[in-house]
Amino acid sequence: VFFPQRLDAPPLPDVSVLKRVARDQLIFLLEQLPGKKDLFIDADLMSPLDRIANVSTLKQHEVDKLYKVEHKPIVSTAEQLCFLIRPRIQTVTWICDLVNYDKALGRVRRYKIIFTPQKFFACESVLEERGVFGDVSCDQWDFNLLPVDDDIISLELPEFFTDTFLAGDQRWVRTVGSSLHLLHSLFGPFSKVYGIGRIAKMVYEGWRRRGGKGEDDSVCLCDRRGPGDPFCSQVVYEGLVDDVFRIKCGCVEFSPDVTASDKSVKVMLNSQDKVFSEIRNEHFSNVFGFLSQKARTLQTSYDKRRGMDIKQMKTFVSGELKGLKQEHRLLSLHIGASEAMMKRKTKQDFQELLRTEHCECVSDRPLLVIHGFLVLQVSMIESLRLLCLLSLTENGSSYGFDHLLTFSSLKTLGLVQEQQTAETLSAMETRVGRLVNDRTAGKLTEAISSLAKKSNFRALSRKLHLVPKVEDYDLHVPKDMAYVFSGAYVPLSCRLIEQVLDRESWSGMEEVTRLLNGHEFNVTGTSQSQLILVLFLGGCTFSEIAALRFLAREKGQMPFRPGTQ
Repeated sequence: VFFPQRLDAPPLPDVSVLKRVARDQLIFLLEQLPGKKDLFIDADLMSPLDRIANVSTLKQHEVDKLYKVEHKPIVSTAEQLCFLIRPRIQTVTWICDLVNYDKALGRVRRYKIIFTPQKFFACESVLEERGVFGDVSCDQWDFNLLPVDDDIISLELPEFFTDTFLAGDQRWVRTVGSSLHLLHSLFGPFSKVYGIGRIAKMVYEGWRRRGGKGEDDSVCLCDRRGPGDPFCSQVVYEGLVDDVFRIKCGCVEFSPDVTASDKSVKVMLNSQDKVFSEIRNEHFSNVFGFLSQKARTLQTSYDKRRGMDIKQMKTFVSGELKGLKQEHRLLSLHIGASEAMMKRKTKQDFQELLRTEHCECVSDRPLLVIHGFLVLQVSMIESLRLLCLLSLTENGSSYGFDHLLTFSSLKTLGLVQEQQTAETLSAMETRVGRLVNDRTAGKLTEAISSLAKKSNFRALSRKLHLVPKVEDYDLHVPKDMAYVFSGAYVPLSCRLIEQVLDRESWSGMEEVTRLLNGHEFNVTGTSQSQLILVLFLGGCTFSEIAALRFLAREKGQMPFRPGTQ
């Protein structure tokens, strides 16, 4: 996240330069294979690539046909094949099979693999083991950062979270460090660095070795693992759109029930959309009122045509009418989207889901409430999300014998924890008690008996004031970041960022960092920071983005944030 820390800070950097840098490098790599060629693209690279270089741009550089990588025999008859892929063993193996099949038929072609965002030795080893290393040329496209809005950049690393936190594979740490180095090179250095989390510290150490410290702005690095923020239902407009329709690379596809036609429509969601830019961070309960007011305002603008003379009408048509029509089209889409989301959430008994989450956050009979919700037989995804939130807030849970593998992965990620049973605690007390005297043993018994009751989340909630004590929270005029979760909870990640920036260090937050398993660090310079970059390692939600935008407005700042997913 980048955001100005002072009112007199310079405007946000022009992040569109990142697109130009990525496009120029891709064109350079394509031209290394002169002549006509067919391009095979990994499925999850299609949307990001479209934001960087569209089909016409690729055609200008002798790309004949485009195909999606599908791991099956190809129909291309081109003499040159180029593969734009993620560094995945399965995909490289498929390419090796294609090359060997051509060799068996005596067909001569040229092959080029462009790995993005990084080329790994393991992939080249597969080429060598399959006997095609000399037949294929390999390059790396450093496509590290995709601007999806004026203040949002995405690393587009869908595998970062599972690879890093679940599999323990740290191969993407270098990629994130390279991204920071690129920002450093294009937009200036960072004088202050704050971070928390083991992976955040690894990223910083790798970046520092490349000379990643400067004199002007600040950067905050946050591990995604730990806080329960992503498990709370999103209630700001942009978050709900993402939950229901899925936003990919800043683009959403609205289904026919939204467009009131037989076709789906793709829409870019960014600050250029005048309707969306005003409701994206609003609590959903405020959206319909705004859209109604917007419709009346548009109608008033259309009504200005009445009574115009020919000259005025000509000016109106050439100047305002086109913009009004575009705004009217977008207004219709957002009204349709709001109605569709309302229908789906009403069908799911969304209010009951929010009450369940609220009970979990404030520890108001959470087990009783969640059991009642599960009786309603909601989807397994919703159930697992609620159980993860329950586990994180209550220090453990147990449920769902038929999803042991799922729970094993969630436990590895630290999202579901197993509560210590009375027998385990008793055995621990017996073993340790032998090592201490009788007087200490009494205190030890009290401490161990409290282990099953204490919750890190409860302690963090009290110390950071995550749960507002206001009974009647005003969502129309919110006073803090809790509005993004209907006034029930302030996102922990955003509160940490607020606190560390206010203090300019982790000093005074030792107990908080201990509860979060530490690995905090900060490197401060002498100059006053003007812009802040917050980088979520493992992705972030639109609710957190809305909360940071609120924080920026309250402090006279404007956020600018990348996330890894």
